[in-house]
Amino acid sequence: MSLSGRVALITGASQGIGRSCALRLTKDGATVAVAARNQEKLNELVSEITAAGGKAYAFALDVSNEDQVKPTVKSAIAQFGKIDILVNNAGITRDQLVMRMKRADWDSVLQTNLTSAYLCIQQVIGSMLKQRWGRIINITSVFGQMGQAGQANYAASKAGLIGLTMAIAREVGSRNITCNAVAPGFIETAMTAGLGDEFKQNAAKQIPLGRVGSPEDVASAVAFLASDEASYITGHVLNVNGGMLMG
Repeated sequence: MSLSGRVALITGASQGIGRSCALRLTKDGATVAVAARNQEKLNELVSEITAAGGKAYAFALDVSNEDQVKPTVKSAIAQFGKIDILVNNAGITRDQLVMRMKRADWDSVLQTNLTSAYLCIQQVIGSMLKQRWGRIINITSVFGQMGQAGQANYAASKAGLIGLTMAIAREVGSRNITCNAVAPGFIETAMTAGLGDEFKQNAAKQIPLGRVGSPEDVASAVAFLASDEASYITGHVLNVNGGMLMG
């Protein structure tokens, strides 16, 4: 699945799934623009990639800030001449039961997890249309498919990403641009690191494969959807959940 000559923009790339996607795509030959709020972690990631012979550049970006998205993507396109692959991975949680959830926590999760994806797609789509080739990959969640108590905002944002994925797939399919989603299940990341061992053990019992997933499991799915091997797949949600949700 060679991505040689391709340029990818990955949001939320400083840790977890985004970081693993950057490492995997560069391993497959892509040049990556890694974007996140934490400049220090991004610089460490770029150093790791370049030390391994890859090409990566860091862009400090808060995707929840619309005024930052347009100039950042514009800078990335100016740097590389194009964006072939967009991975909308940035995401946050602000968990609370709906009766106690503050409007600010609802708004911040929807802005970061869903609205940012729309904004980034809008900024890269011109480059993809011009070259009549593109891969848009949105990182959703199993909880956007089945819901989760205490995560009304998060589940709604991730379900919204699935609808966005299908709408964009229909809009740009005739231009050889695909838009797909990857829906991780329980993945071992910084976001889940704070959960207790008992919770993780109980979660593993609900997974037919008997283990929680790794960021690399998700990155492999992203690499496939970014490749030419997935050229006839669009509007699809690829589940990476160990069988946690089927059907």
